[in-house]
Amino acid sequence: MIELSSSIEGQHYQLYKLEQLLKPLGYSIGGNWDYDHGYFDYKIDDEVGYQFLRVPFTSVDGQLDSRGATVEFGKPFLLSHKYQIGLDDFASTGNFSGSVNQFSEPQDPDASFPEKYIAVGKELVKELETTLFSS
Repeated sequence: MIELSSSIEGQHYQLYKLEQLLKPLGYSIGGNWDYDHGYFDYKIDDEVGYQFLRVPFTSVDGQLDSRGATVEFGKPFLLSHKYQIGLDDFASTGNFSGSVNQFSEPQDPDASFPEKYIAVGKELVKELETTLFSS
């Protein structure tokens, strides 16, 4: 994980407005959100795993699934996940629940970040700042 300083840290926005501004740029709300915090993710590449710019946010007014929720940005960071090749020894099927976990556990959930994408991450943060401060 590589933290990137940004002038968006501590800034407050309505979550709905953020979604309208950031989704067209390629951001999505990461799957591991909760009612009081979450992440906007930008997938930079999927070379030998996945490389993301992740922008954390926390709720300051309302739960994330409620209308009009306001969030505060944290410090953006670069993150790399390297997934296992082959079968996952920990994958499970739910005999009684009818559910199947089809996703592999990460081989290295905090893999080293490819040097060539650090500059890309920094440029993405600049684009994010420009987009948010010009709206």
